[in-house]
Amino acid sequence: MINIESISKGFGGQDLLSNTGFQINTGEKIGLVGRNGHGKTTLLKMIIGLEEPDTGVIRIPGDYRLGYLTQHIDFTKTTVLEECMQGLNEDEREHYWKAEKILAGLGFSVDDMQQDPAAFSGGFQVRLTLAKVLISEPDLLILDEPTNYLDITSIRWISGFLRTWPREILLVTHDRSFMDSVATHIAGIHRTVVRKIEGGTDKYYEQIVQDEEVYEKTRVNDEKRRKEMETFITRFRAKARLAGMVQSRVKALSKMEKRESLDKMDSLAFSFKDLPFAGKQVIRSENLSFAHDPDVPLIKDLSFTLAPEDRVAIVGKNGKGKTTLLKLLAQTLAPVSGTVAYNPGVEMGYFEQTNIQSLNPTSTVEEEILFSHKDLDRQQARNICGAVMFDGDNALKRISVLSGGEKSRVMLGKLLAKPLNLLLLDEPTNHLDMESCDSLVAALDNFGGAVVLVTHNEMFLHSLANRLIVFKNDTIFLFEGTYDEFLEKEGWDEEETASEARADKGLNGSKVSKKEMRKVRSEIIAQRSREAGPLKKKVQAVEEKIEAHEAALETLNAKIQEAVDRQDGKTIAELSCGIGEHQNRIDALFDDLEIYSDELDEKMKLFEEKLDQLER
Repeated sequence: MINIESISKGFGGQDLLSNTGFQINTGEKIGLVGRNGHGKTTLLKMIIGLEEPDTGVIRIPGDYRLGYLTQHIDFTKTTVLEECMQGLNEDEREHYWKAEKILAGLGFSVDDMQQDPAAFSGGFQVRLTLAKVLISEPDLLILDEPTNYLDITSIRWISGFLRTWPREILLVTHDRSFMDSVATHIAGIHRTVVRKIEGGTDKYYEQIVQDEEVYEKTRVNDEKRRKEMETFITRFRAKARLAGMVQSRVKALSKMEKRESLDKMDSLAFSFKDLPFAGKQVIRSENLSFAHDPDVPLIKDLSFTLAPEDRVAIVGKNGKGKTTLLKLLAQTLAPVSGTVAYNPGVEMGYFEQTNIQSLNPTSTVEEEILFSHKDLDRQQARNICGAVMFDGDNALKRISVLSGGEKSRVMLGKLLAKPLNLLLLDEPTNHLDMESCDSLVAALDNFGGAVVLVTHNEMFLHSLANRLIVFKNDTIFLFEGTYDEFLEKEGWDEEETASEARADKGLNGSKVSKKEMRKVRSEIIAQRSREAGPLKKKVQAVEEKIEAHEAALETLNAKIQEAVDRQDGKTIAELSCGIGEHQNRIDALFDDLEIYSDELDEKMKLFEEKLDQLER
């Protein structure tokens, strides 16, 4: 157990934490959330002892081990095995078999262990860094943005691994779906105070909104009461017979705590400008191919069309060609063969991480936005600066002094400056905090044009994608359906292992082949459809009946209002009976809906657990 008691910490006149704290109890997996620059990484550094709080204390038992996985990857040994052994405790420096066991568990083959760490993909380099932490057998595993630069299969693997971790975890990540898949509790830094709740991020943010609404209502009521008391004191101070009442209010007023109004917190909140498009196709790709090495094509004979309101996600492992495909579609890279044709009237906006190099370091944020579109005036440019969190004098900052994350926000701002009907986005969530990611999802969902998106963030995939371009097993194909449907029908099971020859465990713990794994998975999904399908139909039928009765109720309410205006007592009585019948029926249907929904949730949870166990 770790006790963080009444700590405060500030830098350069800004308070990050003020007299706050929380506990990390046995077995808890805590997701730490908060806006960028509000103290998450600072808090992690104080826990591991790299920084000290200004006031307060962090109590850690003497025999309690901490393991810290940072975003920085640094290898000094020539083999994976030797690098992993770096994490062994002093009295176990030669216990190479411990390193072999952990590396095997993380998907490294015996041959892999003798390879140079630099030869592996980013996903396996993170696994090696994780192995170095795990081999020290920490009681608390501290993870700072472990999904940065990982591909989707690595993220899904690490998520499953962390869910089975037997001890405590403290996790910082901007990937909301990843955090919710791992965390049992959320601890959030909000207005310099840490609040910890049991549950996921939805519950935490709902609680924050509720608390602030209660605070503001209480503040307004207190202010009203304060003014009433001040008015009474001023008006009757000279009245001798009311002197007692006046003094009573003076004392009460002096004891009243004055609640300050809450400062407005900056959020990335914006919308893209829609440019109408009358055609049926935005882009047409025919037999598109590209290769750096003629013998190893990245993309081969890809043909597809993009409709005006499509949300296409390009998914797959790192290094397989996702960004290359986006560059081909943006026409910043020429294909080896095939064509990409834009229909007339298409206006494209392209976001790529390396595009920040195109920013003029001597320009201000405002100037970069202003010069991005000829029809923009200075006030409109300032409004866009505010939308991407450069309000006031911050809009006058030079590009040269901005961080990588701030430059990415400038690039997003430039996309807001002109009307578009096509967005091509390459990992737009890098450098954004969780709240900003939520805002970007909403903006893309409301955008009237087409979107082609490269992302490993599964919240974006679940929320937006209606079609997928999938890089898998050295092939590329178009999947017509949502990401949920892709996981059911295709999945990532063939790409989650380090070696194609490695066996996986079935539900009973015995080893099964990949072919058998797919068969078992298909059987579970088929059984889920058989058992959950009828319940889904019942839920849908009840919902439709409720909507029908509510529509009838709305009609009757309108008619009874007309009867009231006419003072038609007989009609009012008849309509009241009808309203009562519909209301009773709605109440009964809601009872049925609750029963069917609970039964469906339990059924779906059972099958999700079976699929989850199979993946592990």
